[in-house]
Amino acid sequence: MEILKREGEKILVIQTAFLGDAVLTLPMIGKLKEMNINASIDVLCIPASKEIFLHSPYINEIIIIDKKGEHKSFFSFLKFTRMIRANGYDRIYSPHRSFRSSLLVLQSGVNETYGFSNSSLFHVYKHLIEYISSHHEVQRNLDLIGYDYSEKGWKVLPEIMIPESSDRAIKDYLKNNNINSNFAAIAPGSIWNTKKYPLEYYEQVIQYLIEQDFKVIIIGGREEENIGKQLETKFNGSLISSAGNLTITESIALLKYSKILISNDSAPTHLGICADIPVLTLYCSTVPDFGFYPYNNKSRWLSYTELECKPCGIHGYYACPLKHFQCGYKLKSELVISAIKEILND
Repeated sequence: MEILKREGEKILVIQTAFLGDAVLTLPMIGKLKEMNINASIDVLCIPASKEIFLHSPYINEIIIIDKKGEHKSFFSFLKFTRMIRANGYDRIYSPHRSFRSSLLVLQSGVNETYGFSNSSLFHVYKHLIEYISSHHEVQRNLDLIGYDYSEKGWKVLPEIMIPESSDRAIKDYLKNNNINSNFAAIAPGSIWNTKKYPLEYYEQVIQYLIEQDFKVIIIGGREEENIGKQLETKFNGSLISSAGNLTITESIALLKYSKILISNDSAPTHLGICADIPVLTLYCSTVPDFGFYPYNNKSRWLSYTELECKPCGIHGYYACPLKHFQCGYKLKSELVISAIKEILND
């Protein structure tokens, strides 16, 4: 695929998916800037991922679409598309494949548009790029911009500029809680319940880490505050919860000081990649083959595969469709502890 590289071009990247997907768009944006050094790159995203793009060194402007608020109605959405059209973009890349994203592209008035072959309204894109399901999401996004990579050359880490204020806040946080560099981070949450590794198994993993003289810090959003408080009570003095109390950049800054992150198949996995620390991702109802596994050095994943019902969906569910959740319970804590030992001794 030939890409014309005119000086001073305006490029728009549309990524209105969840936080984890936003993080995995950053390698593409970095390479897009490298390929178009004089171009100006804007990103259209949702409020929840604004902070990620705000701290990318390659993005000129961030445009927020509030799908659940300001731009929820059809007429407000049309008004929003007129604003996009008025910006006069030369090219649009849309790694997000939703109907709304394609409609934005259709209404943009831009001729040079790039989307995936399985996008909704795929015919609105001038350039259709094959969506290779066996590729990692980072690879797929690099395919979208025509970046030529080697077998391992796609493993480009997301770049986030951590503000000094965030790093300083985390240093104070660790100092105030009497935590040195010997701590492990655990992210027990997810939007989908069938992605959540059983809490009783996490407790067994935490107990092992404590016995190895690790302090444990729970990370996550406001949705994980109750779990964090519950675990703080159970492991009084050896575990603290930061869930709901840190910004995204503060969470990444915290992870940079951690020895390891144990996470569900959710956004914190990708924050761990940003921090470039060992990540152990636990797959319950989903599978690594979907292309969202940790790919940086020393990171690994675990998944119990001997189930006909797995995977039951690409995102997960609020409850196990078969009401047994064997994908979680068959992944015993002993397997997780063994993997942690291997990672820490590697």
